[in-house]
Amino acid sequence: MAVTDARVEVLSEEKMVNDKKDNRKKFFKKLVQQKELVLIVLPFLVLLIIFSYVPLWGWIIAFKNFNVAIGINKSPWVGLENFKMLFEDHTFYQSIRNTLGISILKYFLGFFSSITLAVLINEVRNMKFKRTVQTISYLPHFVSWVVAASIVLDVLSPDGVVNQLLLKLHIIKQSINFIGVPHLFWPLMALSDMWKEVGWNSIIYLAAMTAIDSELYEAASIDGAGRIRRIFSITLPSIVPTIKILLILNAGWILNAGFEQVFLLSNPMVIDYSQTLELYVYNYGIPMGRFSFATAAGIFNSVVSLAMVTLANRISKALSGESAF
Repeated sequence: MAVTDARVEVLSEEKMVNDKKDNRKKFFKKLVQQKELVLIVLPFLVLLIIFSYVPLWGWIIAFKNFNVAIGINKSPWVGLENFKMLFEDHTFYQSIRNTLGISILKYFLGFFSSITLAVLINEVRNMKFKRTVQTISYLPHFVSWVVAASIVLDVLSPDGVVNQLLLKLHIIKQSINFIGVPHLFWPLMALSDMWKEVGWNSIIYLAAMTAIDSELYEAASIDGAGRIRRIFSITLPSIVPTIKILLILNAGWILNAGFEQVFLLSNPMVIDYSQTLELYVYNYGIPMGRFSFATAAGIFNSVVSLAMVTLANRISKALSGESAF
């Protein structure tokens, strides 16, 4: 029996080796067959390595007392001292709270608004009107936050359109400086981001809807299903896989509240609600020359983002059997 078991193990190992060789041959064969696509992707892969992976070497700064004058290699090691200072800072935890508050509001508001807009556009039958709505909804995405922030500040100022409308409708008795009210800062960030990105974010859902078989809608109409019924029974269930993948991928941005937007719309009156993790790194790291401290905070952000993506992917796989990777 022992000899038979040994032979079985040897045969199994040989089979594994042969399978690996076959897989390698298939891989390189497919690579040769798709050489044009590989050549197209290659420049972007090189750029990704240069700008996304090579700079990771700079993370070593977080474990040193970095001095610009003597460089990274000669700067003294301090181990986890920068991380210790980071986790002992009360402002750091306040920044995490603000980041999570703004990001979660953006996450869910952007998610539901983009799906809703995509469904509404998909239901429009007049192609000229449909293209017009799509174009108008996409335009704010191509406007920089410098310009968009100026528009938001003007609209929400005491003399802005919002205050004038509320005064005429007798909803308020005097003008409100919305951008200066601390507890309104989070929802204002989410709403302004939705206005800017909802059209762009709806594109991928519209693309998924174009793949739905039109015969399903025809069959549902014959069975007496109305437009609302067709949306909830055909359209939305058909794009569920796309929704899941986007939810998983966007989970990695949960600690990214949007530096440009928050930086441009923040002011001293709302600093307790506006200082996100990115602003914390900028304010307490770079201007003060604490590059090691700023790098430690950046590493924390990256590690948590990676953990969130992995966790979201595993939850999706456990609940539905579908995952992004």
